Amino acid sequence: MGASTIELTEANFEAEVKKNGILFIDFWASWCPPCRAFAPVFEAAAQKHPDIVFGKVNTEEQPGLGQAFEVQAIPTLAVFREGVLLFSEAGAIPAKALEQLVTKVKELDMNQVRADIEDIKKREGAKGEPK
Repeated sequence: MGASTIELTEANFEAEVKKNGILFIDFWASWCPPCRAFAPVFEAAAQKHPDIVFGKVNTEEQPGLGQAFEVQAIPTLAVFREGVLLFSEAGAIPAKALEQLVTKVKELDMNQVRADIEDIKKREGAKGEPK
């Protein structure tokens, strides 16, 4: 694959999330200096990890996606694995921190993650809280 990052839009977003791999998403805008500073870090990680999909969401062109993720500040980094949102945080992170995050996401036992999510859902359901 030549291009290491893909442009995510409302049209292709759900399909990319459901592709059952690891997806790192950079929510950004062209007018945002920290976004421009983070872009080469994100791009370098994408080239280093061809087994992971690195997507970019231009919040100016895709305001619906920014709203869906309740993006309050940009850049915001979100990480999915097997359709599960594992991480979402605002702020540009240094290359070393991004690399550590990639390693952690790759090492996760997704069966355990799903079991933990089910446990949380059961506990919340058991409380009988009004919806």
